Amino acid sequence: MDRRAFLRRGGAAAAGLLLGAGCGVRPLRDGPTPAPLRLAPVRVSPDRVIRTVAGLRPYRSEGFVVQTERFDETTVIHNYGHGGGGISLAWGSSELAAELAEEVVRNGGPRHFAVLGCGIMGLTTARLLQDRGFQATIYARDLPPHTTSNVGGGQWSPFSVYSSSAASPTFERQYERAARISHRYYQDLAGPRYGVRWIRNFALRSSPGRARTGMLEDLFLDQEVLDPGEHPFPTPYAARFTTMLVEPNVFLPAVMDDFLLRGGRVVTREMRDLDEVLALDQSAVVNCTGLGSRALFGDDQMIPIKGELVVLLPQPEVDYITLGGGGYMFPRSDGIVLGGSNERGEWSLDSTPAVVERILDRNRALFDDGTF
Repeated sequence: MDRRAFLRRGGAAAAGLLLGAGCGVRPLRDGPTPAPLRLAPVRVSPDRVIRTVAGLRPYRSEGFVVQTERFDETTVIHNYGHGGGGISLAWGSSELAAELAEEVVRNGGPRHFAVLGCGIMGLTTARLLQDRGFQATIYARDLPPHTTSNVGGGQWSPFSVYSSSAASPTFERQYERAARISHRYYQDLAGPRYGVRWIRNFALRSSPGRARTGMLEDLFLDQEVLDPGEHPFPTPYAARFTTMLVEPNVFLPAVMDDFLLRGGRVVTREMRDLDEVLALDQSAVVNCTGLGSRALFGDDQMIPIKGELVVLLPQPEVDYITLGGGGYMFPRSDGIVLGGSNERGEWSLDSTPAVVERILDRNRALFDDGTF
């Protein structure tokens, strides 16, 4: 792909970040022009691909569900439907679910909860229940590293979560609260133990303007727009900001260890229908099954959005994220993660050769045509 084609594909980052089109040209800087930023380039080629994976984002246009539902003698607290923002929202959404669990206990309910699902929502919910002095048993068909959460890219950026035209003001308040709680919680986990670190992001575009992040503007730190010649990318402008990167292959096992060390129990078991849920020993259940909620609890609004990742050999010298050109690049300890596909309503988990080729081509154009 040549540079002109790459620029035509520029615009909003595939991870969901909206860039401020129409923000106008910002004032000229005082003083001398900064020296061009030097970054290590990603080496993109098919012979460096170590794996390709596909995952299904559990998307609801009206947004994720955190609410209580009664089924005869069983109380179910729902915590599902986070779209492409599950990793980003996990601690916050699970905190909201744990608050509902506190209400159950205050009203005379049991202190031992069944948690359905062992992805990031199930694990964070179970841990927060333990922090409140409650017991938790996780029931799940799949355990890390074989959950949908393991396929997530991991950038802290809670977007592609809901449709602004479908969501209510009440939900948007829930979304903002969950995002802010989660952002603060991850800060305390930064470091190698949980695979969380602060990292620079470069959102690539053909026009100037800061990142436009709405109600979460203040959580995207150290924002600056780099002009032509101030960065190595093959686009005129690069909007730079700092956020966190959460590595699922490190984070999920660490939280699982924390859960087990505090007396948690994991049962490998698939819930095939609601009757099996209601037959559990626990009469208080937290549902963190993601897409499974469509079949288990009849939520027909739940749809899959398939995303594919191409993982290259690790490059420890690459210490930044790129967003734009229809895709993204996240540097992790388990490899350079390239993504950017978005297939709404697709249930297949098979890797698609044409999608893999497109992801490689977009990133090859970015790094081959730049001035690294």
